[in-house]
Amino acid sequence: MNLSDFEKTSSSGLYISKAVHPLFGRKYIARFQYERKRYVKVLGYTKKDNLTKKSALDLMQSFKDSIIVKKEEQVITQKTALKSSDTPKVQNEALDRMIEENKKLISILGDYKKLDEQVLAEGIQKIYDLEELKKYQIELIKLQNYLESQNKRMIIIFEGRDASGKGGAIRRITRYMNNKHYRIVALGKPTDTQRNQWFFQRYITHFPTGGEIVLFDRSWYNRAMVEPIFGFCSKEEHEIFMEDVVNFEQDLVRQGMILIKLYFSVSKEEQKRRFDRRIEDPLRQWKFSEVDMQAQDLWDEFSEKKYEMLRRTTSRSAPWYVVRSDDKHKARLEAMKVILNSVDYDGRNYSLDYEPNEEVNISVQRELLQMRKSKNY
Repeated sequence: MNLSDFEKTSSSGLYISKAVHPLFGRKYIARFQYERKRYVKVLGYTKKDNLTKKSALDLMQSFKDSIIVKKEEQVITQKTALKSSDTPKVQNEALDRMIEENKKLISILGDYKKLDEQVLAEGIQKIYDLEELKKYQIELIKLQNYLESQNKRMIIIFEGRDASGKGGAIRRITRYMNNKHYRIVALGKPTDTQRNQWFFQRYITHFPTGGEIVLFDRSWYNRAMVEPIFGFCSKEEHEIFMEDVVNFEQDLVRQGMILIKLYFSVSKEEQKRRFDRRIEDPLRQWKFSEVDMQAQDLWDEFSEKKYEMLRRTTSRSAPWYVVRSDDKHKARLEAMKVILNSVDYDGRNYSLDYEPNEEVNISVQRELLQMRKSKNY
C-alpha cells in the first residue's frame, strides 16, 4: 500500500484514496502510531460499504480501541505470570538471566566504573539518537539520488544565533551523502572587491548546479542580523536588503531552485551553557570567538533583528522553518524532516514518521507571537 495514493482527511490518522473505483468507490484507511508501533488498516469503501467519513472515523476508533485493549491484556498477562512465578526454581532462573545480562553488559561497557556516570549516560544516549537518525539519513540519500537523476538544484540555508546547533545539524544531514553532489558553504568576511559588488553576487557564485545540494552555514541573511548589529553595513544597506531579498528568493524558486530556510532558535540559558562548555573544554575552545563573547550582552538586539527578519522575509515560495534547538537531537531530526518533506522523491519509506513535532518545529507565526511575549528565543 503506497501512501502517496491517498490524501489526508481533516481527521488525524484517516486517509482516503485519490482514485475512485468504478464499483467500490474511494477507499478509506486508518494509519496511526501507538507505543512506537505503526498500524495501518483498510476500513472499507464509500460505495461498496456505504462508508461516510463519520462511519470511517467510528471504525478507526474501534480499531484503535482494540489495539489498546490487546496491549493492556498483554501487560496484565505478563504481570500475572510474574506474580505466579515465585517458586524457588523460577526465582533461580530469573537470577541466572540477570547474571548473564550483567556479564554481557560489562563485556560491552568494559571498565565503565572509571568513567563519569554523566559521560557514560550521554554516550549511550548518543548511540540511540544516532540509530534513530540513520533511518532518515537513508531517506536523504534517496532524495540526493532523485535530485541527481532529475537534474534539480537545492539550497538549504542554516541560520540562527551563535551556538544554536547549525554546524552539528549540517554534519548529521550530510554524514552519509555522496560528497560529489553536495557542498557546504561557510563564507568569511567579504574582500574589498566583494564589498563593491552587488551584495548577492558572492553567494551566487556558490549556487548549485544540476543535481547538486548546497548547504549554507549562514547565508545572505547575515545582512539581516549580524551586519547591522556590529556595524558591518549601513542602515540604508540593511533596508535595501530587507526590501529586495523576498523578490530575489522568489526569482530563484520560479527558476526551479528548491530553497529551504531553517532558523535554529536556541534559548538564552542554553546558549550560555554551550558557551561555558566551549570555554572549559579544550576540544571546543577553538569554537569560541570574540563575537561569541558579545552574543549574550547583545541578546535583545539580536532578538529585535530576528523578529524583523522572520516577519518580513518569510514568504509562500520561501518560508522560514523555525527549529527549537535546545535539544540538539530533536532539532536535527526535525531539520531532516523539513528537507525530506520538501521533495516528492522516489522510494520514500512511508513507515517513517514525517509529521513535524510541533514542540520543536515551530511556525513563524507562533515564534513571532512568543517573541512578543518574551525575548528568550
